[in-house]
Amino acid sequence: MWRVLSLIAIVGSPAAAQDFFTLQGHGGPIMDIAVSPDGQIATASFDNAVGLWSGSEAVWHDGHDAAVNAVLFWDDQTLISAGDDFKLRLWRGPDDQQVLGEHQGKIVALAGSPQAGLIASASWDGRVGIWAIADQAAPRFLSGHRQAVNDVVFNADGSRLYSASADGTIRIWDPQTGDEIQQLVSHGFGVNELVLNEAAGWLAYGVVDGGTRVVDMQTGAVIDDFTLERRPILAMAFAPAEGLLAVGDGEGYIMIVDTRAMRIARDFRATQRGPIWALAFSRDGQNIHAGGIENIMYSWPIATMDEHDRMADETRSFLQDPTTMSNGERQFQRKCSICHTLKAGSARRAGPSLHNLFGRAAGTVDDYTYSETLSGSSIIWSAETINALFEEGPDHYIPGSKMPMQQIAAQQDRDDLIAYLRDATIGGEN
Repeated sequence: MWRVLSLIAIVGSPAAAQDFFTLQGHGGPIMDIAVSPDGQIATASFDNAVGLWSGSEAVWHDGHDAAVNAVLFWDDQTLISAGDDFKLRLWRGPDDQQVLGEHQGKIVALAGSPQAGLIASASWDGRVGIWAIADQAAPRFLSGHRQAVNDVVFNADGSRLYSASADGTIRIWDPQTGDEIQQLVSHGFGVNELVLNEAAGWLAYGVVDGGTRVVDMQTGAVIDDFTLERRPILAMAFAPAEGLLAVGDGEGYIMIVDTRAMRIARDFRATQRGPIWALAFSRDGQNIHAGGIENIMYSWPIATMDEHDRMADETRSFLQDPTTMSNGERQFQRKCSICHTLKAGSARRAGPSLHNLFGRAAGTVDDYTYSETLSGSSIIWSAETINALFEEGPDHYIPGSKMPMQQIAAQQDRDDLIAYLRDATIGGEN
């Protein structure tokens, strides 16, 4: 079945090159995008799923227990994904998956070297994971960074691995031995993103402070600096044949750099609000695919980016002006709305529908897969239990829950949220 899907993807891609299109179906923000050698698109989402797209329809790969932050094609038939559940998963089809292993913290980026037979993972446990795909031996974990590791990239033959960290450094490793070879860069702020162009001898990196630099891949000497007054840098992608570098930031811009001329070719305001979390070029390099706070992947033809719609439709409730909402609704939008819907049906969200919440036993929404902790729970949702949930934090009130760690400190804010939920969920918004 997987091979059939691959053929469909080739002949029935979402749109021809240089057309604007969107892919819709996820229940949460798009966290990563991958494009295979034959042009298939895979998306990773906050809704705990990976989507493999054939035309405008997705085959959903469900199995992660939390947000999926990274996805890549190992080959045209195999996907690798990782996320907030600390796990690395290999997929040969939506019903053919295996857990290769796990970190001790969330995994935020992946890199693959088919030549060396290795996958590298970047984790907030401060380590780089090295995974041998062929023999699936136990992973090797490389320690050296002092804080979270945010990105990894191999050179062409897989003999060198570059890693970027919140500690502000970029380090070079021998992935076969696990030895650290060199600290290439020491930046004053955390480094989020890496792109390597070994043929041209440079490495590009993006930083929390908005820094966007191109440096010599061996010495770390700055070749060029494309830093603008926007921060942080959250996504990068490269189209080698065209020499185009795409950079996405927290203020919703996509900058396209012509690396052959070392100049900014385009600087596009891609969102009305919100960040750019994911970027990937189409196989032919003519389109840039992007994801952000919406549950939609957008693809713009680079030549005509300014002529098309932006991301982040103002009708989405969590993007509305907070001053137009009651305090209870503001609390819901900030703490709950990305994961949960007030309507009947969980709609591929990261959390179950809150429709008819009060008086409902926890773990009983039919169209949502719960953690073992909540399946069969004795909790009944009420003003008292919702208050306790946000006073203590889900990780303390329901240890083992998939719900993100968060608290609402002020009693008035919790009371206002409960009042809003009571009005919005009894009978529910339809």
